[in-house]
This record gives sequence, C-alpha cells and structure tokens, in this order.
Amino acid sequence: MKKLFTILFAFACLQANAAEEKNIRISTDNTDLILQVGENGRLYQTYIGKKLLHEQDLQNFQWDVHAGSDGSVSKRGWEVYGGSGYEDFFEPAIAITHHDGNPATVLHYVSSSTHTVEGGTETIIQLRDKQYPVEVNLHYVAYPKENVIKTWSEITHQEKAPITLSAYASTMLYFSNSDYYLTEFSSDWAKEAQMNSQQLQFGKKVIDTKLGSRAAMHTHPFFEIGLDQPVNEFQGDVLMGTLGWTGNFRFTFEVDNVGNLRVIPAINPYASLYELKANEVFTTPEFIFTLSHNGASQGSRNLHDWALNYSLKDGKSSRMTLLNNWENTGFNFDQKILADLMKEAKRLGVDMFLLDDGWFGNKHPRKDDRAGLGDWEVTHDKLPGGIPALVKSAQQAGVKLGIWIEPEMVNPQSELFEKHKDWAIALPNRETYYYRNQLVLDLSNPEVQNYVYGVVEGILKENPEVAFFKWDCNSPITNIYSSYLKEKQGQLYIDHVRGIYNVLKRVKENYPNVPMMLCSGGGARCDYEALKYFTEFWCSDNTDPVERIYIQWGFSQFFPAKAMCAHVTSWNKATSVKFRTDVASMCKLGFDISLKSLSHDEQAYCQEAVTNWKRLQNAIMDGDQYRLVSPYESNHMALNYVSKDKSKAVLFAYDLNPRFQEKLIAVKLQGLDPDKYYKVEEINLMPSVAFKLEANGKIYSGDYLMKVGLNAFGFTPLQSHVIELTVQ
Repeated sequence: MKKLFTILFAFACLQANAAEEKNIRISTDNTDLILQVGENGRLYQTYIGKKLLHEQDLQNFQWDVHAGSDGSVSKRGWEVYGGSGYEDFFEPAIAITHHDGNPATVLHYVSSSTHTVEGGTETIIQLRDKQYPVEVNLHYVAYPKENVIKTWSEITHQEKAPITLSAYASTMLYFSNSDYYLTEFSSDWAKEAQMNSQQLQFGKKVIDTKLGSRAAMHTHPFFEIGLDQPVNEFQGDVLMGTLGWTGNFRFTFEVDNVGNLRVIPAINPYASLYELKANEVFTTPEFIFTLSHNGASQGSRNLHDWALNYSLKDGKSSRMTLLNNWENTGFNFDQKILADLMKEAKRLGVDMFLLDDGWFGNKHPRKDDRAGLGDWEVTHDKLPGGIPALVKSAQQAGVKLGIWIEPEMVNPQSELFEKHKDWAIALPNRETYYYRNQLVLDLSNPEVQNYVYGVVEGILKENPEVAFFKWDCNSPITNIYSSYLKEKQGQLYIDHVRGIYNVLKRVKENYPNVPMMLCSGGGARCDYEALKYFTEFWCSDNTDPVERIYIQWGFSQFFPAKAMCAHVTSWNKATSVKFRTDVASMCKLGFDISLKSLSHDEQAYCQEAVTNWKRLQNAIMDGDQYRLVSPYESNHMALNYVSKDKSKAVLFAYDLNPRFQEKLIAVKLQGLDPDKYYKVEEINLMPSVAFKLEANGKIYSGDYLMKVGLNAFGFTPLQSHVIELTVQ
C-alpha cells in the first residue's frame, strides 16, 4: 500500500510539472516546432513553420484548436506521439499489445530537458502511460545554422512479460495548409531517384519497401512536400524529410476529414511484430528534416551542409578519384592485367585503382556471379601473389589500392554455405528462391556478424595498405526465415539491419581512416544512417550520362555531391567522352573505361578533366549547390557550385535534346557575391577545340551573372560546357 501511495504521489508531482512546462520550443534559425502539454497532461504539436520573433506569442497557441469536426464532443489535438486503440481515429505513431492483451496505449507528459550537442541543441521529452509501465523518450536535435531537425524515439517498459510492438514511428508531424503536393523518388535497377509528383487528397498515401536488404531498390527513403503549392526549386514552403534506416521503411501521409496532414516516418512494421522484453530499449531510426521557406534548392543546401558537418563519414575530408577495372575486364583478369591498369590509372592522374568483383574463391572460384560469395580468400590461380602483390604493384605505379567486397551475401556454391547453411536466411521447408544466384547472410546472428566483420579485418590486417572498400549488396532478402531467431521471426527484418550496423560500427571504430563506398546493385542503399559509416554511395549502375543527369538531379535533392559517386564509362557511345566526363564531374569523379580504347585527344582531355576536378574540389565537393535548369522541365540542364568564401564557382551546362531553333534562355547563376567580379573561363575542352562560349575570358560582376546570366546553351544535342568563375 505504501509503495502504491509513493507511485501515485510521484505521478501527481510529474503532472504538476507538466502543467508548469506548457510549451516546448524546438528551433532553428528559420523554423519553429512548438509542442504543448494539454490540460489532460498529454503532449500536442501546436505549430510548425517560420520562426516566431517573440517568445510571448507562444502563449497564443491552444493544444485543442485542431480537433476534427467532432470537436464539440471530443477534445483531440495533434498528439505528438499518438497511441493506438483509444480515442484517435487515424494512423498512430505507436501500437502496443501489453502483456495482458490490452491493445491501447495513452502517453502522458512527464518531463523534458535540453542540452548542447555538436552543432545544436537536443531536447528529450519523457512520456509515460498511466496504466502500464511503458515509457517513450522523444529526441529532437535542432541544428540552427543548417535549419535541420533530427528526431527519433526510444520505447521501453517494465511490464511483467514482453510486450508486442506493431507500430513504432520515429515521430509525427502535422500541417494545416490549403493543399499538399508530394514529390516521391521511385527507383529500379538502373533507374534510380526518378522524381514524381502528385497532390495529396483525403486519405492515406503510403510509400514503403519490403525488401529487407537492398531496401531502397524500388523507392528511396526520402520525400518532399510542397505546402500550399507544388514543390518549387526557388520559392515556397517545402518539407524535405529522410529516414536513416537501411531496411524496410514506411512513410505515411494522411489527410484527415478536415484537411489536415499528418506525416509519419517509420520502420515498416510489415512482418515485424517485435517482442520487446522488460528494460530493453527499442530505438527507432532518425528522421532528418528541413522546412525550407525558399523552395527545394535551399532545403537541399540545408541538408548538404548538415550532412557534411555532422553525418556523412569524413564529410570534411577530400575524396579520391579512381579507375575501376570492371568495364575493362569483368571477371577475366590476372596480376599482370591489373598491374597494367594501375599504370593506366597513374597516367590518367587519378588517386586510386579499384579492384572490383572476381578476385576471390578457390574451391568455388569467382568466375561469374554463380559462385564464390562468402569465400573471401584470393583465387590462387588468378592472383598467385595475393593482395600483397597487388599492393606492391599499386605502390610501384604510384596509386592506392581499393577492393570490392560483398560480405553480407553468400552463393550456394561456396565453402561458407557448405559449412554454415544455417547462416543464410532461407526457409526450411520450401524450394529456395535465389535472387542473382545468392542468399543474404543472417546478420541478426552475432556469430554471422563476427564473420562479416572478419572479412574486412582479415584483409586489412594482412594488407594495411588497402586504402578503400567498395561494399556491395546485390540481393534483397528472400525466403524470409532466420534459423537463429527461431520462434521470433517478427524480429528478423529489424534485427538484421541492426546487425549490419553492429558490423559497420566495429569497422569504423577499428579502421576509422579507411573510406568506403556504399553500393547496392546501384543506388538501392542511400540513407543517412548507413552514411555514418561510408564516405560515399554508388548512385546507379546506369552510367549513361543522359540518364545520370536525371539520377544525379534526384539524389542531389538530399545528398551533397561529395557523397555521390559518378564514373565515366562506355555506356551510351552516342555521347562524347567529354560529355560523359563532364556529367561525372558534377559528383565524386571516377573512371571505369579502358584508356587504350580512347584516342590520343580523348586521353589528353580526361587527364585535363581530372586535374581540373581536383583543383576545383573545394567548390564542387564542399561548396553550395544551386540547381538552375531542370532536365524535367527543359531540353537542357544546368547547375552551379560556389565555394563557401564565394571566390570560386563552377557552372555545368548541358544541351540534351534541343528543339530546332528553340528560344535559348541565358543561365542565371546563383550564390555569387553580387559585389565581386568574376572571370569566366570555359574548361574541360577537347584539345585543338576553339572556345565556343561567347563570354569566355570576360569579367562580370556577380550581380550581373545572377540577374542577366550567361549564354551557356546551344542547339547541338548532347553538348556540354564546364565554366569556371574566379574572383578577380
């Protein structure tokens, strides 16, 4: 009885504190998110929008003003982390079946606190159910300068037996506008980040994936919402959000009966009833968002700056240019062939030679994609000197060595599978379905985690000179069953992803200076949780420069150029080597092409382009990006980068399929200093080609270049211009 009284007294004190802390303000330099504790002791969102100038205006908000049409009989506001099974009629943030079978959860405010973190301020809000010992901590990290907010939740309990989670959102956001326009990013192999827009109407629009691994193969974990008007590059309010989760995700956009919108980013609960034990903490993925009041272009720069400063691995470090052997050799190579390619890499002027697939397996040598995955030892017949000989050849050539791995996967034709069939995700009583002749290793199993980590450690312990990994993931999860989890199959999708992170954390902790490329059959992995451990990601296996313009345009909405890999290949030979290289130069530049197949002039051009890219890294990789002319809206495309000190800018302009005698519009640059003067020089020119740009060599004010612009487009299909601007 005494214990019960103590609990009741403590809760009464907490409720009193709730009444005192009426408003919770989460702010950046440009945006306010205002939360309010209601009279009922629960937490509601009362405002999200442009930052308010006066603190006292927060007192004007009422938690229940956005109740539905039944507001006369039900006080329902915008509950920040609404539960299922009680009074709300719409999609919940959290759904719990308690140990006694009760399906309802009602969370009350307990306390909140703030503290300083790198780049901003973290607010932690504690919520608790009155009837059951369930707690949720809501985390918000506001980055004022970048105008970015990162939020996630932690769920725990102290019930007598495990509870079952069937919904577990990272957060909930609410909007009350006249209209809502969603831009989503559909995807497929070789067709990533395709932008599609639609108006949200009454009801739910759901974007989700059920692929487990390689989870963004069909759609990507980010979106844009235009508030009151369709998403515009340069003006209007735009919500831009992305989920840091490398597995199944779900975005729910629900327009209710009175025209309000709730946005719910979350792990997809598909086949994922999660059994949570007492005192175990269930942490949701981070949802990162910015609310731009000046269109998508500004929103992108917000996210780019945030990523480079606080999220992307080695975001403030330079990137290496490279030559990959895949297009040169495929699986057919030996030590001499690779050594010769390393010399080509040096002649090209790149920093690194990247050895791709096909270097491993002995009992089941990797001659194609049907065998060898899982057996991470060098094929002796192909490479008798092993990786040490390759390192030596790279050193002799004067370049660094990188290596391709796919450690999360296994071929049935492998020694690993013969020894550990139970390590693969596979059904015990059905015919096995193989995607790309392989299976996914069960990373919910700590033993498998150790093995996968050992792939990286084994290479680096023997060969500490290896300077780079291309980490691939070519299969989604099929045959969905874990021998390790047994009766807890509802945890597979989630615990598998957590297992991946466990491995990547160990790699980063023990080998912090080794950069890695995130690859997944192209761009099927592209989230900010994974990018804590990777310096960059492979946007697409499609390196056709025309298609790449669209792919890179889509990814640039959320990711800085430094994070996006782009290679020059032989795809679309109707385009010139110059055009292909210019497109790749907008991102982290690499080559996957045989220099011997190029003419003398083409080789000279590529060498000069590499030199220019390295010289301009400060602007392209670390500067501000401005998308100027969209390929979706024009027969042309243009964007420019500006260094942070505004002393250097680079304009990329492309003629895709100009119409006969169409009106050509001058390209108005952005981000320059209007009071400074810039010299205009066209670079990346083929040898013996005369300057075509009429402005070449001339000097203009930044004001003129932004208001009047440059005539950078022409009538020749598949033509490109790279223009360097330097403060005088």
